[in-house]
Amino acid sequence: MRILVGYASWQGSTAEVARRVATTLEHAGATVELAPVEEVEDLTGYDAVVLGSAVHNQSWMPEAADFVHRHTVVLSQRPVWLFSVGMSDGLPRPLRRMARTAQDQRIAAALREDVQPRGHRVFSGVCRPEQLPRWVGVAFRAVGGRFGDYRDWPAIEAWAGQIAQELDVRSVPGSA
Repeated sequence: MRILVGYASWQGSTAEVARRVATTLEHAGATVELAPVEEVEDLTGYDAVVLGSAVHNQSWMPEAADFVHRHTVVLSQRPVWLFSVGMSDGLPRPLRRMARTAQDQRIAAALREDVQPRGHRVFSGVCRPEQLPRWVGVAFRAVGGRFGDYRDWPAIEAWAGQIAQELDVRSVPGSA
């Protein structure tokens, strides 16, 4: 089983999530290639694809969305999972679920014409004051936002483990 874990990262948090997904899949027995989407030219030879992107303004980074659009035909022929890394857990508690749901729905709707993923997860990442323009940081704090590292490693590993289980259960043509 050969799996591509591709990602588009803004400040490195999404790349680290992708790395953890790749490591979990490798531990399950898959051969995994981890790469930024802008370095992936061809999807031939992969049995499955996991793609992730940092989220800004409830959208994937342009290079990640462009990757999906460019490879629509091949992605439609493979099992695909998507993940998005935003900052919903840094928001005040009443806004977290709403933000996560809105991100999930908006991203899924934007990519639905190009890919039919078997799953899409929204994870929280890392947000530091120096990563944002000063006025955005002030506004973020004014609404009760908190900076920090909100990655839930056990949840990320569990999700990747579910992908590994599904791929083992559902034999992919060409895998043995």
